[in-house]
Amino acid sequence: MRVIGLVTDHAPDEIPASHRDLLECPPVAALTTVMPDGSPLTSVVWCELEDGCLNVNTMRGFQKERNMRRNPRVTVLCFDPREPARYLEVRGTVVGMTEVGALDHLDALASKYLGRPVRYFGDCIDQSFAGTEQPVLCWIRPTRVVALDAREVPRP
Repeated sequence: MRVIGLVTDHAPDEIPASHRDLLECPPVAALTTVMPDGSPLTSVVWCELEDGCLNVNTMRGFQKERNMRRNPRVTVLCFDPREPARYLEVRGTVVGMTEVGALDHLDALASKYLGRPVRYFGDCIDQSFAGTEQPVLCWIRPTRVVALDAREVPRP
């Protein structure tokens, strides 16, 4: 069922099949976290869906990493710039953060988004950052999902 473009054929915490492609590259994803003063911080991220969680990567000590450790409530907005009337908003909770396997995950995401095998440090950003930056893999469990497809809005 659709009401003014809103996709409602899924559980409130489930990503509908019609919008799962927005979690794959090259669509755009933006992660919003909560700053210590309560204001939002939004960053462009690469993401993927795995085992019901959205996976994103950040670096240890970055503001968004500190925000997620302090307040695990986040929102990820995914959209395809070629289809601006279609998007996916995933509100969720960060249920895990680890440095174990985070670099491999980041290399895999970078390769996926760039369409060829790459290493994040050296191919995407300067290799020198590998000595100062530590990737952190974050799992976000959806709590509320809003999917919109207003490309074909029913007429009254």
